[in-house]
Amino acid sequence: MEQLSLQDDFWNDAKKAQDTLRELNEIRDKLAKLTLLTTKYDDLSGLLEMAVAEDDLAFLPEIEAGYEELKKELEAMELMTLLKGEYDSHNVYLSIHPGAGGTESQDWASMLLRMYTRWAERKGYKVDLMELLPGDEAGIKSATLHITGEYAYAYLKGEKGVHRLVRISPFDAAGRRHTSFSSVDVVPEITEDESVEIRPEDIKVDTYRSSGAGGQHVNKTESAIRITHLPTGIVVACQNERSQFQNREVAMNMLRAKLAELQRKEREEKMAAIKGEQMEIAWGSQIRSYVFCPYTMVKDHRTEAETGNVQAVMDGEIDLFIESFLRSPYNKG
Repeated sequence: MEQLSLQDDFWNDAKKAQDTLRELNEIRDKLAKLTLLTTKYDDLSGLLEMAVAEDDLAFLPEIEAGYEELKKELEAMELMTLLKGEYDSHNVYLSIHPGAGGTESQDWASMLLRMYTRWAERKGYKVDLMELLPGDEAGIKSATLHITGEYAYAYLKGEKGVHRLVRISPFDAAGRRHTSFSSVDVVPEITEDESVEIRPEDIKVDTYRSSGAGGQHVNKTESAIRITHLPTGIVVACQNERSQFQNREVAMNMLRAKLAELQRKEREEKMAAIKGEQMEIAWGSQIRSYVFCPYTMVKDHRTEAETGNVQAVMDGEIDLFIESFLRSPYNKG
């Protein structure tokens, strides 16, 4: 027992040292960026002073271009100062589920899946499709992405909620306008968290054959895993790994993340009850509308951020909404 205790202490100390080293590296990177921005500012200031002294407008285009570049870099650095939440630096699990409406809603869910995949790829993040349940005729019934990258959860946490689509349905022969809903759930990846206890008797594990492309392996073996947490009813699934053991391990990480998120939400609700406040954002609230007809507009109902370029948004250009959320009072960490 004493030897086990010493081993635990060793690994705990090693983990603390690793966390401290990571924090030091982050601080070092931020200082390096700040030094570089200061140098660029000094260079632009010197160039401007010289242009004024010599009354030479030839430097003006270079100064204007340098100013715009410096402004963007400063705004990006300012945004980084807002990423202070407990799990902001973590990787993320993003799940999409269509609402009522059959094929129309399932197609809308697949459009959101493509949008977030495109966004993550633009950021240079690694994207893994953990679970996919195809729709009956088109679209998807559910999907879960594992997105790996710096501050992935921080950037995507504001996407949690119900997303509304208004368009002329391609599945309606009469060409009528339809409204569809899909919900997006976002939780940080938590691989080791002592506050999350999962007892074996609290989970139900089912195996099934993977769907979609995957070759002979997925067609012949029940390697996919679905885990149900009986006390909460939370269900997670994974089918993209090669073995049942690997799928189970990934699914348990997903379950741990969802339980940690549930605990965090319960703490917030208790604190709000103590303060006598009503939560500003509740799961199931409509956070954003995507209108394709009779006009084109995407509007976030919390921050009022909007754009008329619907196609760009569906191609993954959602930084406008992400940044407006991070700068808003809704960003509570």
